[in-house]
Amino acid sequence: MRQPSSPSITALHRVVLLTGFDPFGGQLINSSWEAVQVLHRHTILGHRIVAAQLPTVFDQSCDVLSALLRKHHPGLVLCVGQAGGRNAIALEQVAINLSDTPIPDNAGVQPIDKAVIPAGPAAYFTSLPVKLIARALLSEGIQAELSLSAGTFVCNHVFYSLMHALTTQSSLKRTCGGFVHVPHLPTQGAPSMVLTEIVRGLKLAVHVALEHRKQTF
Repeated sequence: MRQPSSPSITALHRVVLLTGFDPFGGQLINSSWEAVQVLHRHTILGHRIVAAQLPTVFDQSCDVLSALLRKHHPGLVLCVGQAGGRNAIALEQVAINLSDTPIPDNAGVQPIDKAVIPAGPAAYFTSLPVKLIARALLSEGIQAELSLSAGTFVCNHVFYSLMHALTTQSSLKRTCGGFVHVPHLPTQGAPSMVLTEIVRGLKLAVHVALEHRKQTF
C-alpha cells in the first residue's frame, strides 16, 4: 500500500510568527504588543499570522520564543519591540552578543557586560530584506528607517537568540526572521506613531518579506 507523502517544507512553514513585548519600565502598555495582536489570525499571501507576547525578561523571553518556534515551524519570524524616542519604524540590521543595561527587566535582572550566548559569534545579521521593506514603507508614506543598533536590552537579547536559532537549527534553515522597533503610541508621549499606522507598516513588512522569501526559495 502506498504510504502518504510527508508534508512539504512549504506547507510546514505557512505561518508567520509576530511577537511583541509586555509593558515594562512602569508603563501600562507596550506599543509592540498593541500592534502585533491586531494582526493575529490574519492571512497574508497564504500565510497565517500568529501573534504572541514575550515577557520583558532576558532569559524567559528566549525560552518563550524557542517554544513558539518549535510549536509553529514558521516560515517568517518578525519580532517587534518598542523604542521610545523614535518616530519611525526601525528595521534592525544587526544583533550583537551582549546584554548590558542601566535598567532592570521585569524580573529585576540587570546584566552588565554579559553575552547573550557565551559560545556564540559576536553578531548576527538579519535575514529580512530590510532595505526592500524600508523602501516599500516609505513609498506608502510610512516613516521608516534602517538601524544598526537594537540596543543591549531585552529586544537585542531576543533578536540575537532568534538569529542564533535560525542559523544553527536545521529545522529552521528555511525560516527567515529579524527584528523591528516601533515608536510609542500617542498616549505614551512624543515622538509617537498612531496604532493604525504601525499595524499598516508591519503588515506591509510581512508582505514584502514573504514575497522575497518566495523568490529566494
